[in-house]
Amino acid sequence: MDSLKIAIQKSGRLSEDSLKLFKECGIKFSNGAKKLKTIASNFPLEFLFLRDDDIPGYVEDRVADVGIVGRNVLLESQKPVIEILKLGFSRCRLSLAVSRDVDYSGIEYFQNKSIATSYPFILKNHLDDHNIKAEIHKISGSVEIAPGIGLTDGICDIVSSGSTLISNGLKEVEVIMKSEAVLVGHDDLNDHKMKLLDRLVFRINAVLEGRNNKYVLLNAPNDQIDEIVKILPGMRSPTVLPLAEKGWSSIHSVINEDEFWENIERIREAGAEGILVVPIEKMIR
Repeated sequence: MDSLKIAIQKSGRLSEDSLKLFKECGIKFSNGAKKLKTIASNFPLEFLFLRDDDIPGYVEDRVADVGIVGRNVLLESQKPVIEILKLGFSRCRLSLAVSRDVDYSGIEYFQNKSIATSYPFILKNHLDDHNIKAEIHKISGSVEIAPGIGLTDGICDIVSSGSTLISNGLKEVEVIMKSEAVLVGHDDLNDHKMKLLDRLVFRINAVLEGRNNKYVLLNAPNDQIDEIVKILPGMRSPTVLPLAEKGWSSIHSVINEDEFWENIERIREAGAEGILVVPIEKMIR
């Protein structure tokens, strides 16, 4: 039977994060530095290693069944492919930036100015939404140099830490969109490949849920169990086990990463002791 074909970036951070995800999903494969494709040994999955800008087009043309690409690249491509799942890694933002010495007061600054970017479609839509008319210079590659050499008044580019902007004498002034890696596909998968995709998405969700949660074990006085359980709801409800020491119990639960520190502080205030926090490899609801 046919394997599910997935296109991923052939090099760079997005490629590394994508391959790490599949390994955490228990999928085994070899990926030599110059390979253009490889086949998994324990799951019907074939990898195609491509330029990220080309991935939406390969999925649209049915060369690949699915692909992993940055949402910014997906929107800029204007390809009619389906966003299946947000993957939570390779997060960044597409932003406007100007020279550090510019007195920037708002997006009106760009009225009748010039902007360099690799994302002309997204940029034009954003400017149109704000009734801003500007000259857009499409540049492939590094655009940070454009203001410094007098080519444009500003840039629109991907920002992660912001260090590249700082090193080029620029400052971020407007966030146009936030981006992350997404799994995309087309709407013409046969039943066999649709089942394979469902199996793959199931594994990916289990890994992503594990990354976003922690397993918490703690000891608590019995008269504080009800209060602590309100703070730690768990997947259904916490597990409460009596300790050898009379009047104390052990509580086991799961806590979301985003709520971790705030809730841990509340749990301590409620009398919890011996708190252990353990990473979760995979989590299936």
